[in-house]
Amino acid sequence: MSVELQSDERLDVVNDNLSLIQKKNGHAFGTDALLLAAFVRGRRRGRALEFGGGGGIVSLLCAGRGKFAHITCVEVRPEYAALAERNIALNGLQARVRAVCADIRELDTYGQEGDYHAVFANPPYMKTDTGKPNRAAGKNAARHETRGGIADFCHAAAKKLRYGGSFFCVWRPDRLADLMRALDAAQLEVKKMTFVCADTQKPPSMVLVEARLGGGGGLVLTRNLFLYRAPGERVYSDEMAYILHSGSFPSEREGV
Repeated sequence: MSVELQSDERLDVVNDNLSLIQKKNGHAFGTDALLLAAFVRGRRRGRALEFGGGGGIVSLLCAGRGKFAHITCVEVRPEYAALAERNIALNGLQARVRAVCADIRELDTYGQEGDYHAVFANPPYMKTDTGKPNRAAGKNAARHETRGGIADFCHAAAKKLRYGGSFFCVWRPDRLADLMRALDAAQLEVKKMTFVCADTQKPPSMVLVEARLGGGGGLVLTRNLFLYRAPGERVYSDEMAYILHSGSFPSEREGV
């Protein structure tokens, strides 16, 4: 399939042999998105929502692995929602994924309340008044809470989830307290948490969280995930190699 690229775009082949059009000066596909897609627990006949989908890569990875019957990828920026549509078509996944340009804070503009088995997101992790703003608007919006903070993401997820449905997100450990407060306010009970470290000598740089609407108490804190076998080496750990190959975490089995 021939692809028409704009001057600010490039075409990459990424994990699972997916073709991905990306903005040269935009927020690029990285380890956080890859790990989120693997962390999401699938429900093969279920429906899922992605919030802040960007170019659609997490939805595409989940759809390609058959984790859900259908995924709606919600993106507030029109240029990225259009990019997600192109990436969906480029990979022939129109029957399983659709892109919607909408603000997660405007809950009535897409889908039905209480209609989804899962919601997943890689939310902006920096407050608008912290960190150095990026001159590239796409990168700045992906990293800073310019279109809603973590409380908005959690509230919107709770509105869209069925009772017992799960919200999955990747987040920064230094703002974990903010996430916990937001989840509690939205009546989402944390059920599973995995900290991600580059190696055994590095502190966690990411945390993956699953929270359930209406879930009872009981948190599973897994072993840390180390990306590399040893400090200073660029050889993936056995666990990371498994994730790259299977699209899921070693302890996970797909739902039905």
